[in-house]
Amino acid sequence: MDDRILHHLMEVDEIWHAGDVGDLAVTDALAELAPIKVVYGNIDGAKIRSEFPLHHKFMAGGLRVWMTHIGGKPGWYDYRIREQVLRDKPDLFICGHSHILKVQKDKRIDGVFMNPGAAGRHGIHKVRTLLRFNIMDKQLKDLEVVELGSRARE
Repeated sequence: MDDRILHHLMEVDEIWHAGDVGDLAVTDALAELAPIKVVYGNIDGAKIRSEFPLHHKFMAGGLRVWMTHIGGKPGWYDYRIREQVLRDKPDLFICGHSHILKVQKDKRIDGVFMNPGAAGRHGIHKVRTLLRFNIMDKQLKDLEVVELGSRARE
């Protein structure tokens, strides 16, 4: 966790974390800013897995949201959940894992796929990113990609 992340999340209503938390100190710091919704990722140990689910399905602003860590991407959803994603058709499907920032409309689910990239310093990404957005009247609004700088220590 660093001050750049916290600065960009200062005035949000909720914080959603798509896994690879690493340490509960991360979610503790986020929870001091706003209510959190978190799923665990493949690097997370037993302690984090006992605190947070693998999948989190919820309603937000009238949208059906499904957040998980390993979800794939449109056209290549992970084989373990592909059928369910195509059947349930979430309005907003959020996952992490790849560390590759991607936001894409998916006609097969009639929804939006999001991967915020990665805000941390571990992984394959070169630039640390997060996404900020609003949900109003059952619509995604004001989507913003926030670049936090290089993954390397500055």
